[in-house]
Amino acid sequence: MTEEVKAARVKRVRDLVDGVLLLDKPVGLSSNDALIKTKRVLNAKKAGHTGTLDPFATGLLPLCFGEATKFSQDLLEADKTYVTTVHLGVRTDTGDTEGLVLDADPALARDPATITAGDIEAVLARFRGPIAQVPPMYSALKRDGKPLYEYARAGITLEREPRNVVIHKLELLSYEAPFLRLEATVSKGTYIRVLGEDIGAALGCGAHLNALRRTGVGALVASNMVTLEEVQGHAAPLSLLAPVDALLSTFPRIELSAELAKRFLQGQRLPLGKEPEVQTPAPYEGRVRVYAEGKLLGTGLFEQWAILKPERLIAAAQA
Repeated sequence: MTEEVKAARVKRVRDLVDGVLLLDKPVGLSSNDALIKTKRVLNAKKAGHTGTLDPFATGLLPLCFGEATKFSQDLLEADKTYVTTVHLGVRTDTGDTEGLVLDADPALARDPATITAGDIEAVLARFRGPIAQVPPMYSALKRDGKPLYEYARAGITLEREPRNVVIHKLELLSYEAPFLRLEATVSKGTYIRVLGEDIGAALGCGAHLNALRRTGVGALVASNMVTLEEVQGHAAPLSLLAPVDALLSTFPRIELSAELAKRFLQGQRLPLGKEPEVQTPAPYEGRVRVYAEGKLLGTGLFEQWAILKPERLIAAAQA
């Protein structure tokens, strides 16, 4: 075996990198490929993303590294905001630009040029708030252990149960037939592709998504994003990371003394009502972020009677 082959087989030593990168995912790249490329640049040992964006979509893809991966589930559950362009009058089998154009449907034959802003506003009102949405066949949802998109590619259509989702915000940004531009803030599990198709059907013309850009995930916003090119070309790419607690900014903060912090990190429940020096968020009950001397210890559950229960702890804080 040559020295070159031996060197190639040496396992790369990854660094312990902690933090959050708000990546502006480019069109044509899968979320997983974007993660792999970024992880390689940062030489990070552990990483994960927080909610997949389809390859044709762009925008905010929070990437979590190291200790931040412990809190990534919160972003999977969070509301998300999108700006999308809906192409009225044309349907595809995937509901977006990556699919094949479907044959004309006589029931959806309305000319988009006849649709007015008033027509659109009346239809949008029907989709605001709690709605039932049928997941698309071209999705990663599984049936009998196989993703639905595999059935779809084989020409098989399965019955899907409607799922309850919430459209918190749905605004018309512009309409120049046949292109309808919308902004939507939606709950977990909402498919914007399906929303666009359903709006097109309600307008009587059918539709598919021409473009989709995510601009918000929970409290994280697009203004803090960086592109993959910026990460790859940066002299100190680790400086682009936000701290782990960027994922926790919506939770109340509790600062503990050194002695209480030690007990918290040992997994003890703390009766903070008996600790007058600790400022608590009472009467709030729920998740909190916990610090000592300004250093994040992890998250806890603040319960009745001002009891603080440890939840997810930062490994470095326990060292």
